Amino acid sequence: MFEGKNILGIVPARGGSKSIPRKNIKPFCGKPLLTWKIQAARSSGVFDRIVLSTDDEEIAAIGKNVGAEVPFMRPRELAQDTIPTLPVLQHAISWLKEKEDYWPDVVVLLEPTTPAVRPFHIREALELFIRSRADSVISMVEVPTAYRVPWQFNMAHDGRLTLVTGEPIKRVIPRRQDLPPTYHRNSVIYVFGPELLFADEPSLYGDDVYGYIMDSCYSMDLDLAEDWARAEEKMRCLIVEGKALNLA
Repeated sequence: MFEGKNILGIVPARGGSKSIPRKNIKPFCGKPLLTWKIQAARSSGVFDRIVLSTDDEEIAAIGKNVGAEVPFMRPRELAQDTIPTLPVLQHAISWLKEKEDYWPDVVVLLEPTTPAVRPFHIREALELFIRSRADSVISMVEVPTAYRVPWQFNMAHDGRLTLVTGEPIKRVIPRRQDLPPTYHRNSVIYVFGPELLFADEPSLYGDDVYGYIMDSCYSMDLDLAEDWARAEEKMRCLIVEGKALNLA
C-alpha cells in the first residue's frame, strides 16, 4: 500500500518551553522525550524521510542520534511560544522543495509530546488515509460517557441551566447506555497531503477528514509540569504490559 509513495514524517521540537523547561528532551521513562516518537516512526517502516524541525542544537543532536534528519535549523521567528504548528510545517515543506527538490506525497505530523504512539498506530492511520482518499486523517479517542455533549450543560449568569444543545433539562437523555459515542482528537497522529498547507485556506485538515480511533491508554497530556509524573506512570504501566514495547 505504501510502495512508490514519498511519506514524510515531521517532528516539530523547539528548544523553548515555559510550562516544562526543555520539555522535548527532558528524560521521560529513561529516554529524552522526543526519542520515543522518532523511534516509533522508524520502526513503523513507512517513512522514506523523518525530519526534525528544531531551532536548538542539542535537540538536533539527540534527534540525529536516534535516526531523524535535521537538514535545516528552524528560524528563530518560528520557534516562539505564540507560533502555531501550521507555519512550522509550511517552512519545512518549502525548504525541502526549494533546497532539495523533495515533495512528499503524504505528510505525517508527529508531535513529540505524545510518546506512547506505537508503530502499528502510524501504519494503520496511513492505511486509512490512503484507502479512504481523505484530505486528512487525525487520531481520536472516545470521550468518557460523563463528558459527552448530551450530558453537558450551559449555565446562565443567574445560575439557570440548559443543555449545551440549547434544549431544556427535561430533554436530557436519561440512560448512559443511550448516549451516542463522541470523540476528541488526542494530537498523536495527523496525516495529510502537503498541498493542504498551501491552499487558499491553509490547514492540516481540508474538507474531508477521517478519524483514526485509538485506545485511550496511548493518549497522554504533557502540557503542564504536573502532567509529567502521571504520564510517566501511565507509560510504565504500558511497558509492564508490553504495549509500549510492541514494535508490530
